[in-house]
Amino acid sequence: MNTSLINQANLRNGKIAYSARNVTLESTALLLHGDDVIPNSGDIVLARVTKIGQQNELELANGRRSVLFVDDEIIACYGDCHAPDQYDAQVPTDLESCDLVAAGGIASLINHRHVHAKPSTTLQPIGLLADSHQRRINLKDSALPKVVSLFSRPYTVAVVGTSMHADKTTVAANMIRGLTNAGYTVGAAKITGTASGSDTWLMIDAGAQIALDMIDAGFPSTYLASPEQVEGIVETLMTHLCVARVDAIVIDVGDSLFQRETAALLDSKIFTKTVDGIILAATDAMSAVSGVETLVSKKLPIIALGGHLIDSPLAAMETVSAIGLPLLDRAALGSSGIVNTLQIPLQENIHHIQAAG
Repeated sequence: MNTSLINQANLRNGKIAYSARNVTLESTALLLHGDDVIPNSGDIVLARVTKIGQQNELELANGRRSVLFVDDEIIACYGDCHAPDQYDAQVPTDLESCDLVAAGGIASLINHRHVHAKPSTTLQPIGLLADSHQRRINLKDSALPKVVSLFSRPYTVAVVGTSMHADKTTVAANMIRGLTNAGYTVGAAKITGTASGSDTWLMIDAGAQIALDMIDAGFPSTYLASPEQVEGIVETLMTHLCVARVDAIVIDVGDSLFQRETAALLDSKIFTKTVDGIILAATDAMSAVSGVETLVSKKLPIIALGGHLIDSPLAAMETVSAIGLPLLDRAALGSSGIVNTLQIPLQENIHHIQAAG
């Protein structure tokens, strides 16, 4: 393994990706490089952009999207990625050329590419960030600590989807808006999938007082994570939301019902005891029916439907006739009346606010 000193000023001149937003760069003193350096998921890498492809912008740690140019130096994070309409990618076993597989700053090596997906933006790793003792800088270093909440869990709604792009995050954001309009203080979390700044910022923009994702638990994504690791992410994020004393929690469950890590989570006791209700985002009537059957078979509390199927009046009518559940469009989700539609219990401090009003 070779090491070289890194200048802090030069380091900060690079574009720091969303995936590295929690990393304390002040502790970085060295770059690790050489043929014997094998990256791990969560390792932070300094890399040079060598070719612009699918990801032509980078979500920065400060919330801005930066256009990428060849020869840009970026600080990103190694991680696995599962995106059925784009790439299947895994952390490489060397520091050779790799791919930028997500705008949030995930460096990986593509195994499979969707036939309609563009070739990726390519990176040439310069080295792994390390401290003065040659210890690698990893997302787990800046993960939220394990804490015990002395507060009861507030009402929690999970949004799951029949596919990756069923409009889950939009459903979650509008749900946050509706609860906020009803006077609730809302916490939000994306608990599975690949970390994305756009998802977190959308939940904040919708009114969430605090929004967390798997990066806050030390993971760039949940793809290829063990069931125990995914459960640990859920417990960590939920505990910190409870400690924040929010009145309600909305969680976004990434990917589809049948994606490996998501399917395992839905079967877990941790998930069952975490959620009070589930909204299923679906793309059409058939997927909605199948999704509801899947959730019912797992004895999970599905309470409503939403997603892209509402964009088609015919699909919406087919779904309503086939399933006896509320079908909520964006306006219904974002209205304060959502608490009555879904019979969401009123929190004690909300009573106080309304009484004072």
